[in-house]
Amino acid sequence: MKKVFSLLAIILIACGTYNAQSENNQKTMERALFASGCYWGTEYYMQRAEGVISTTVGYTGGHVANPTYRQVCSGTTGHAETVEVVYDPAKTDYETLTRLFFETHDPTQVNRQGPDIGEQYRSAIFYLNEEQKQIAEKLKKELEAKDYDVATEITKATEFYPEQQEYHQDYYNKKGGTPYCHAYTKRF
Repeated sequence: MKKVFSLLAIILIACGTYNAQSENNQKTMERALFASGCYWGTEYYMQRAEGVISTTVGYTGGHVANPTYRQVCSGTTGHAETVEVVYDPAKTDYETLTRLFFETHDPTQVNRQGPDIGEQYRSAIFYLNEEQKQIAEKLKKELEAKDYDVATEITKATEFYPEQQEYHQDYYNKKGGTPYCHAYTKRF
């Protein structure tokens, strides 16, 4: 009986430690919101970046609460197709991910990306704090100094609404293939 209680105590302590570590890890994760045309392509590149823990496709920047895919596609919500990126700041940083954002779509296009046309496909960075805003502005200025006519909006984030249809999440990993309107281009 004594062995059973000892084993149970070890299990409970281990579980308590695990939960405490999990809570601490969650506290150290950071978020970023990027819109660069079709969210599937943006998600594809962000998922492959070192230090990225998860991605979620959805919508932000508009005036309709809980928009559906059809509503956003209609161009009447003001939302952009957006990817929420959760990352480990011990393995990557916001500047690295923002550089990737600028290098995996054409930031000079206005309200479109390749064949996808409309406000919902605009290039935008939705910053969550002042530090993110400063980094985004700095990188945009670096590109402008290299004669890129950058159309990317840098806007304070509003509520992010995850796409509810599971079909849209993790699209290229499920379907295979590569993005049709996103490609990597070294710009920095």
